Amino acid sequence: MSDKQVVEYPGAEIDVQWDGRLCIHIGECGTAAGELFVGGREPWCVPDGCSKAEVREIIERCPSGALTYRDKDGGPEVAPAENIVTLAYNGPLFAHGELDIEGVPEDLPGVSHRAALCRCGASANKPFCDNSHLAAGFEDFGAVGERGAPLHALGGPLAIKPLADGPLLVKGNLSIRAASGRLAWEGTETALCRCGASRNKPFCDGSHRAAGFKSD
Repeated sequence: MSDKQVVEYPGAEIDVQWDGRLCIHIGECGTAAGELFVGGREPWCVPDGCSKAEVREIIERCPSGALTYRDKDGGPEVAPAENIVTLAYNGPLFAHGELDIEGVPEDLPGVSHRAALCRCGASANKPFCDNSHLAAGFEDFGAVGERGAPLHALGGPLAIKPLADGPLLVKGNLSIRAASGRLAWEGTETALCRCGASRNKPFCDGSHRAAGFKSD
């Protein structure tokens, strides 16, 4: 894999782009069966190594939005029917849906559907995770105590606003899954902790003030 921030892998029918600014090396790409991604090979990604449908499916597994594609004859990636935030065990918030993250530059197209959002407070790439939780010793096993209110509709735009020195304010139809996979919470508005100090994770309880959390 190249050390460049953004690398293009052209194919006959579909191109793949990898963005190192977002990649946290979860490995959904490298462990995928087939010839699309092969570690140690140059180039690492060969879009013509499998069908276009397989390329799309594998790229859409990437939870951080670091991998995207341009289908030359087909449509763009489609937002899922449901907006879901999943808590990672001792790790970030994985958001998947029709995401509208405030302040995100246009050259990060992957995060319109998939994003890994920092919840330890230590990332140097806020609001996105950069794996700083590993060195910071962040610990939260991803349990969720609250239930929220049942949704009357699924999907649609999910607005995510990183508040200055505060939480992620989320508005829209949202389901939250605990790290165990359990559907734990539903609702249309909440504030998610991103300082790492809340005693009611994943929700904000105002602890960022006492913790002196800085979003910049």
